[in-house]
Formats: sequence, structure tokens, C-alpha cells
Amino acid sequence: MSWKPPRVLTPRSILPALAVMLVLAAGAAAHANKPVPFGDRVAGPADADATPVNSQSLSSADLDLKVVGPGLEAYHKQTGERAWTYRREGAEALYLAMAGDNAIVVWDDGLVTSVRPGDHEVRWHRAVPGLADYLRADGEPGADKRTDAQRKDTAKQRAAAALHTVQRAGSPWLAVVTPNLTMGLRDADGDLRYNDRPSNGCLYDPLRTVHTDYAVLIPRTCTNGSGVAVSGGITGYRLDSNGWSMITGPAATVKVLDLSRVEITDGPIVPPKVFDTKAAAPETACSSVDAPFAAVRPQSGCADPSASPTAAVPAAPATPAAPSAPATDQAAPGTDQAAAQQ
Repeated sequence: MSWKPPRVLTPRSILPALAVMLVLAAGAAAHANKPVPFGDRVAGPADADATPVNSQSLSSADLDLKVVGPGLEAYHKQTGERAWTYRREGAEALYLAMAGDNAIVVWDDGLVTSVRPGDHEVRWHRAVPGLADYLRADGEPGADKRTDAQRKDTAKQRAAAALHTVQRAGSPWLAVVTPNLTMGLRDADGDLRYNDRPSNGCLYDPLRTVHTDYAVLIPRTCTNGSGVAVSGGITGYRLDSNGWSMITGPAATVKVLDLSRVEITDGPIVPPKVFDTKAAAPETACSSVDAPFAAVRPQSGCADPSASPTAAVPAAPATPAAPSAPATDQAAPGTDQAAAQQ
């Protein structure tokens, strides 16, 4: 059996082991000082890390939510006291909308987040490509002449136009719209359900976009090679079924009538059209030949010609007039006989 003397560790042989130890130590230090994902900072009234105290008794109905300063703040409705604040390092909150019981926030860096108000938990984050550029409006005509206040106002206006929450019963969802992209997200977990881009030569118009409790309707404008508007359209998006698309003029407008219906106006020549986003079909006018077979009829209903009183009830035959009695024979019914003789 061979025997070898113990190996002497020279400075050169120690270097690899030291390097490994330094890497492990650096990794441990980085893990210990790991920043909160996406720079989230949720704090209570005393600016300490908030904890879900009494979260079982709180809900969105108990709180007033406001975009204040750089973030989101929640206040107790009964007392007016601040319940918690939500900030993100290096970002500013621009707009807030509710999806069911949850708060959806648009940030100036193009991030969209969901917060559960009752226990102030940040539920999910989604980055939307191109959203930050759209909010900043950099490079657009007149952008270099805007003041800081005007830039903030523009960003807030565009954030409100970009975010649309659909309060579908039991399963709300949201759409984020920019000129070059729209995305549909499920509120339950922030899952991306669809993304779509306009066809070549076309742009979505977030400022004309509307939503109902069933769908988001996004107008688009299209131009030819010379930059002249040639056509347009409206695309409807839903999460529970296929969407639809219709061709319109370049400046068609959409007005929400109720929870499911919208009115589409396409210039002075074409009459306005009512579209039902729940049935995914237009209302058929009563005078149309398709009215008896229409999927959606006007809410006021269409009168049935066969039920017209004039057509249904024949005219009563004329009855002969009763002969008139002489004035001296008898008094009119109900009068005193003596008075009649006077």
C-alpha cells in the first residue's frame, strides 16, 4: 500500500476555495438585502410595514381609495383615518379603477398592478409594452413645449383612456389599450388572455375606447400611404367568447347606453346604430324586413300590426235614435214632477 504525505496548501491552491466562499457570502448578503419585487412599498399610518390587522373585517366597501401624490392611499369611510398607503420606488401612480372588489392601478413606468383593499395585498403585476411611451407622449407634436404640469395631466388622461375594467358578474377582467397594442387580463390572477395589434396602416384610439359590463370596444383609424384617413372600424373584445369587428368611417363614435348596449354614430349620413355587447349583435329596426327574425330587437319593442285596435275591433253598427217625447207629457228622469209642470 502506497503512502503519500499530507498535501501542503500553498497560497495558489487556497485561491479557488476563497473565491467560492466570497461568492457564497456575496449571494447571502444579496439575498438578505433583496429588494421588494417591482419596488412595492405598502405601509400603515405610521409608515411602518403594514400588516393585515383586522383584515377580516375590511373590504373595498369600507374604504375610500384615492390616487394621491405618487401612489395609492386608502381611508376608513367611517373615521376618515388613513388605513394604508401603496407606493412603488421610482414610479408614480396615475389612475385607479375597480375590477370587482380589487383596485387596478396604472403607473407611469408602464406597469399595471392589482391590490386587494381589505388586506392591502399586491396581487399581481403586469408590464404592458408601449404603455409608458404612450403615457409620456414623447416625440408627438407640441410635446417639447408642454410644462411639467401639462405632461402630468396628459399622462393621467391617457392612463384613464388606456385602462378599462369589465365588471362581468363573478369574473371581472380588464383591458389595456395603446395605439399599437391591446391586452386583456383576467383579474383573478393577472393572466394574459389575449393580445392584439391593429392591421397595417391602422392605429387603435384609446381616447375613443369604451366598455360595458360585457366587452371593450376599441375604435381604430387607418390611413393610406399618403397619410390620408381612408377608413376605420370598431373591434369588440370579450373574455368569455370570440370578439367581433365592424367597418366604419374614420371618426365613428361609441356612446354607452346601459350595461350592455352602445350607440355607434358614423357621420351625418349613416343613421346611428345600437349594438348589444351581451348578445354580440346589432339591434334590428322595427321597420326592417329582418325584424321578425332579429337576434336583438329594440328594448321599447315593436308593435304588432295585427294587434292594432283599428284592425282588430270592427266598428259597432249604428243604433236608431230613440223618439223624443213631448215636453208636456212627462218630466226628464230624475227631476221633480212639480218642477216640470211649472
